[in-house]
Amino acid sequence: MVLGLKKFLFRGGAQSPADLAPDVTATLAAWRASKPPVFDDPHFLTRYVVLDIAASGTRPDEDSLLGITAVAVRAGAISPADAFAFEIAEDAEPAAVDRNLAAFLGFAAKAPLVVFHSPFVAGFLQRVYKERLGVDFQPRWIDLAWLLPSMFPEHAAKPVALDDWLEMFGIGRGGRRDTMDNTLVLARLFQKLLARATEKDILDAKRLVEESLAATSLRRGR
Repeated sequence: MVLGLKKFLFRGGAQSPADLAPDVTATLAAWRASKPPVFDDPHFLTRYVVLDIAASGTRPDEDSLLGITAVAVRAGAISPADAFAFEIAEDAEPAAVDRNLAAFLGFAAKAPLVVFHSPFVAGFLQRVYKERLGVDFQPRWIDLAWLLPSMFPEHAAKPVALDDWLEMFGIGRGGRRDTMDNTLVLARLFQKLLARATEKDILDAKRLVEESLAATSLRRGR
């Protein structure tokens, strides 16, 4: 099943725009033409998108994307009505997959994307967007795996597992979760991080993205 899905998702090269359904082409055109949000607005004016994916394995170059879930955080609050989710079934119609992938771009609206381990998430999304829609997917990433230790050194001096952070902050439960449950606990962790960032005078998305990049580069370089 996974092999068939892999062949379905990754066809060995980006599709031509002529291969896409007209509504998908229109969604992509609208997304490309849209202006990015203002990244130096205060956090309470910024819409962040917390994201998780489902995949058939841990290797973005070889395994398959199985779904995307996301929820927005606005004014420091999780917005359940501002959420997105889709799964890629084995028997999914190619046009339906393309339509959902394009719809996620519209949902994200070029907002900063908050994830846990951005190389993992980015690897899958960059590949599927390039090969299915011809999109070079390069959003602004905020990586909780690396930024949380930088913001909360009293809890962990280096990156630790997600379940360890959940236990430290008394959030959710450990063990297996579906992707939406995972997204919601990530959003609650992000709320904690936003509060600490404000205490540290990191007051906007631009600074937060910069801090994430710095924390990632510094800790990986050790």
